[in-house]
Amino acid sequence: MKPPPFTYHAPRDAGAALRTLAEVAADGGKVLAGGQSLIPMLNMRLAAPPHLVDINRVAGLDGLEVTAEGVRVGALVRHSDAERAGAHPLLTKALRLVAHPVIRNRGTVVGSLVHADPAAELPAVLAVLGGHVRLARWSDGAESVRDVLAAEFFTGPMESAVRPGELAVSAFFPALEEGAGAAFHEVARRHGDYALAGVCAVVTPDGRARLACIGVGPVPVVVDLDDAGDLEGAAAAVRAAADPGDDLHATAAYRRHLVGVLAGRALREAAREGAWARDA
Repeated sequence: MKPPPFTYHAPRDAGAALRTLAEVAADGGKVLAGGQSLIPMLNMRLAAPPHLVDINRVAGLDGLEVTAEGVRVGALVRHSDAERAGAHPLLTKALRLVAHPVIRNRGTVVGSLVHADPAAELPAVLAVLGGHVRLARWSDGAESVRDVLAAEFFTGPMESAVRPGELAVSAFFPALEEGAGAAFHEVARRHGDYALAGVCAVVTPDGRARLACIGVGPVPVVVDLDDAGDLEGAAAAVRAAADPGDDLHATAAYRRHLVGVLAGRALREAAREGAWARDA
């Protein structure tokens, strides 16, 4: 299969990339970073942008900055690079579940967030941590940036808050609270396939928890719990918040049941990890 025709742009610096995106915004354009989602969509004619802006030659977008506050991941940081860095425990756990090594070698962390697939792992990690995505644009002869919180960034299935002409330049994943534990559990038909359902959990030292569920709604489904030890209550809460649909792979009823089971598993593991961290 071949993609539909498009005009190819390969800017060499961030300013040129933003100016190019501003110029093609009215006509419609797509940013190419890892391309592990975009290229198949082009080849299957599920997307037909008239312009493709390749940012792989843009300097300064491949940084991974670790501070006490969290981890900032640049737009060109590959899944595999972020996984090997091990800079954030929950992000590392999630990256090990993403597709296969050949995909992780090219796919990017920020690209996965912008793609906003409701069954993908990384949007749930950003959501459960309360992180944000930094967006840049060229307007009135100058560059401007804005940070969009995860709660506002994912607006629907395959839809995000990125506006025409904007470039997602980085994502910020806040650090876990000292003594907190985290876990990610999912069920897929085969390892590397998109999950039928999944849950990532963060349990804080005071016994509270936050969950983010994938595969059971148009965006990551976030649930806050006052008692991480109440596993039955947690299962009931995520099932009530879930809004899954039927498809070829699973019924809505099965997904709703599954997300409750996974919530219990994730909470137990996160609580154990937190206890080990506090006892170390």
